[in-house]
Amino acid sequence: MTQDASFDIVSRIDLQNLDNAVNNAMKEIKNRYDLKNTSSSIELDKGDNSLKLIADADFQLDQIIQVLYQKMVKLGIDIKAIKSKGREKAGGDKVREVFTPINGIEQEIAKKIVKDIKDLKIKVQATIQGEQIRVSGKSKDDLQAVISNIRQKDYGIALQFVNYR
Repeated sequence: MTQDASFDIVSRIDLQNLDNAVNNAMKEIKNRYDLKNTSSSIELDKGDNSLKLIADADFQLDQIIQVLYQKMVKLGIDIKAIKSKGREKAGGDKVREVFTPINGIEQEIAKKIVKDIKDLKIKVQATIQGEQIRVSGKSKDDLQAVISNIRQKDYGIALQFVNYR
C-alpha cells in the first residue's frame, strides 16, 4: 500500500524575526548620518498586528523603509510578507506609513494557486484548508515539480512550503 506524499502552502511571518529586523533597523537609523538627528522611528505593535514607520519627511520615510527591507532580507523575511496601508500625515510635519504582516492566504489568491496547480496537468490534488493549501500526490517528484512551479510565479505574497511528507 503506497502512502500519499503531501505538503502545505502557507503565508506566515515569524513575528520574533520581524521584531529582530525592526530592532536592527532602529539601531542603524539612530547611527546613520542622514537620519541621526531626526525623529524617525519604527514600532512593531503586536497587539493590533501592525508596523508603524514615522519620519519627518517623505524622503526620510523612503530611507527608513529601505533600511527595514534590508534588515528583513538579511534575516530571511520576504518583503512581500508585509503590506502597506498607505502614507498619511502624522501630527505636525511628520509622515507615517503603516504596514501589516500578512498571515494566511486570502481566498482569491488560494483559488488562483489551486487553478495554477491544476493547469500543470500533474497528478496531484490541491485543496484549500482555511488559510492554507494542502497539495497531495503519489509521487514526491510531482510535488517538487509543483513547488518549483509555484516559486516561479508571483502571487504578491510570501509563500512558504511546510509539512513536506
